[in-house]
Amino acid sequence: MTSLSIGRLARATDVKVPTIRFYEQIGLLPEPERTQSDRRLYGEADVRRLAFIKHARQLGFAVEAIRSLLALADDPDRPCAEANALAAEQLAVVETKIERLQALRHELRRMARADCDGRAGDCRVIEALGDHSLCADDHDRPATPGALGAL
Repeated sequence: MTSLSIGRLARATDVKVPTIRFYEQIGLLPEPERTQSDRRLYGEADVRRLAFIKHARQLGFAVEAIRSLLALADDPDRPCAEANALAAEQLAVVETKIERLQALRHELRRMARADCDGRAGDCRVIEALGDHSLCADDHDRPATPGALGAL
């Protein structure tokens, strides 16, 4: 087994050292073996697990969802239904964010097209920002379904 220092693990996975320590602290990564001088040592399983976590974070999964997905990965005989449900939930979150971003884009395009070249007191952008009722879209609704958080 190849032993990697935390710095080499960070370079191998393109994950910052403080992030690796954080993942250990919250239990996503197991406590690593230690040398006599108390330096952390990581193996190939740690590289794979950290790559899994990084990819899940890139896809927007929350820490608790990643914890559940790791538990499934650690027990390959369990049914995949929970992983499917977590992926479907994350897809819904992303689709809602996309809808909100599209509404924001539409409103910003509309504001920019006003192309006011007069004084700020007559500026349509300033006017629209000061009075939400002048907006064409309802872009202030929550970005995610339920109480999952804002954009």
